[in-house]
Amino acid sequence: MSRNKFPPKPKYDPDTGPVYLYGLHTVRAALDNPLRERRALLATPNALIRLKETGDLAGMRPVETTPKDLDRLLGTDAVHQGVALEVEPVSRFGLKDIKNPQLLVILDQVTDPHNVGAILRTACAFGADAVVTTARHSPRETGVMAKAASGALDLVPLIEVRNLGNTIQDLRDDGMDVLGFDSEATRSLRPRTSRTRLAIVLGAEGKGLRQRTRELCSEMVRLDMPGPIKSLNVSNAAAIALFAATAATE
Repeated sequence: MSRNKFPPKPKYDPDTGPVYLYGLHTVRAALDNPLRERRALLATPNALIRLKETGDLAGMRPVETTPKDLDRLLGTDAVHQGVALEVEPVSRFGLKDIKNPQLLVILDQVTDPHNVGAILRTACAFGADAVVTTARHSPRETGVMAKAASGALDLVPLIEVRNLGNTIQDLRDDGMDVLGFDSEATRSLRPRTSRTRLAIVLGAEGKGLRQRTRELCSEMVRLDMPGPIKSLNVSNAAAIALFAATAATE
């Protein structure tokens, strides 16, 4: 490890500044991703030992830093575990790069990076081929998103599309069922009876799915919840929807 201490900097702006990923799981996934362009690895001595226990450093020469310096750089709310990696945003895919997708998660203008990160993590757990977002009204890649994804940002392709309606129509033309979720839908979600190719579509916090998105889905369904609260945070809804929609009966 270089003995040059990481110089103190003003807290960076995640909306305009460089991308810093932080936390051991997140940084490990980024180091293991051959498509990830990495710039600088900042680590405390203890964090570096833990990081090396899980794999190599992908040719990176770490710069020694301190927890206080990382707090100053990332903000005191960042749970960095003593390690941060400056990177270029992850390489984005196009839908044509995903060969014969079986399961997709589509987000209609979901803007909260915590939610997008959590959905990426859930999508990874359920074996989704990709998460699709709109090019506009979706969050920039940040350490917050990556931390919430717990490494999934470097494991699940994140695809941006300019026209979500056209994308949904293309998926349907290709034989994929596109299931839209809305708390006011007349039909409730039931376990599927076949392993048909599936895309689930979830709407923005508060607003839900846009009207054209609703019209283009193969079917609109709701999560059938007996309690007095009928809507969930979109990341929680994604987890339930993926479980229910993929639990096909034999």
